Amino acid sequence: MDNNTREVKRTVTAIIKDYYQRRNIDNLNEHHDQPNKEVIIQIIDNLMKIVYPGYFRDLIYKGYNPENYIATLIEDVMYRLQKQIVKVGKYVDGFESLTLEEQTRTANEVTLKFMNRIPTVREYLETDLEAAFDGDPAAKNFDEIILAYPGLYAITVNRLAHELFLLNVPLIPRIMTEHAHSLTGIDIHPGATIGKYFFIDHGTGIVVGETTVIGNNVKIYQGVTLGALSLRGGQSLRGKRRHPTIEDDVTIYSGASILGGDTVIGRGSVIGGNCFITKPIPPETRVSIRQQELLFNGKDAAPEIKEEKPEEEYWTYII
Repeated sequence: MDNNTREVKRTVTAIIKDYYQRRNIDNLNEHHDQPNKEVIIQIIDNLMKIVYPGYFRDLIYKGYNPENYIATLIEDVMYRLQKQIVKVGKYVDGFESLTLEEQTRTANEVTLKFMNRIPTVREYLETDLEAAFDGDPAAKNFDEIILAYPGLYAITVNRLAHELFLLNVPLIPRIMTEHAHSLTGIDIHPGATIGKYFFIDHGTGIVVGETTVIGNNVKIYQGVTLGALSLRGGQSLRGKRRHPTIEDDVTIYSGASILGGDTVIGRGSVIGGNCFITKPIPPETRVSIRQQELLFNGKDAAPEIKEEKPEEEYWTYII
């Protein structure tokens, strides 16, 4: 045995020995009872084909009857999802005390309830599509939004994950939305409640917390945070309202942060870019930051800067 081989063997032994420290990052269960992230991503992909028929296709099927094709996709999703729900059952009190037959039956019931919510999810997504088209003059057609807009993708995955969240399915909804987050830069917790006609413009850097409530006809731009006012409470805050309520017909421009469970943005309000809000805002209010001072350092004369004072009838709050 040469020196290199001995060094490799010594390294392997050291790493395997470290597994017996029983750290939280170790899970050497021979039954592989952890949920499979890759399978859950496959479920998302097939759900996209079901939700947007004709837009996302499986190229292995050349000539198929649309009804038979959709039926096959639905059966595949239900089969995979049921098995994953059984695997995450260990996070639900009392689930592991059930027999395997009872666990399977429970998972099947939950899966069926979820699939029966697909038409309602599609109803909401139709309004989201319309909101994106009406709200973005750069959009040429609906196809462009469905196939290219990260905001609609993130909303779609979130609406599907939210239904599983409402059915008390652990972990899987979070894996779904974090997959969308990794692809789009849009982080929406599956617990967030979102009304119809929701439009995310551009999207990157958006964060929407677990207990956020968003009404109808809400539009938000990149970099917006709908978050908790403080995380110092840690696990003691679990189950409590920590995130804001955004009422109907609100627009939130880029970089704004709206924090806290007691913070309500009233109906019809407009939140300007980079605002930091931790208190309720009345309905029909325009919020902005007073113009900041610009400094110019160069050989050319600085342009003349005129401070624009907000109009009283339009800009009600200045922060």
